[in-house]
Amino acid sequence: MDYREKVYKAVSSIPNGRVSTYKEIACALGDPNLARAVGNALNKNPDPAKVPCYRVVKSDGSIGGFKWGLQEKIRLLSLEGIIVKKEKVVGFKELMHKPRI
Repeated sequence: MDYREKVYKAVSSIPNGRVSTYKEIACALGDPNLARAVGNALNKNPDPAKVPCYRVVKSDGSIGGFKWGLQEKIRLLSLEGIIVKKEKVVGFKELMHKPRI
C-alpha cells in the first residue's frame, strides 16, 4: 500500500459529522511532519464520496483548502451537521477524530 492509499484509508475512517486534521492523519501514518504530503495526497483524491477529504481541516480548526472550492467544502460539512463560521469549524475540539490505521 503506497502513502496515498494509506492517507485515503485513514481519511475514510473519519465518521460522518466529525473532522480530523492533516497533522492527525500524518501522525496516524507515523510522521507528524508529513501534514503537507497528506494535503497533496488528498488533492489527488478521485472520489470524495468514498474518501471524505472534506472532513480534513487545519490544526487550528480552519477549513483549509479543497480541490472543488471552499464553498463546496463548507456545503459538504454542513450536510453532516458541521457548522462553519468565518471559515472555521464551530466546536472543532469536540468534533475531532484521531484516525488509527
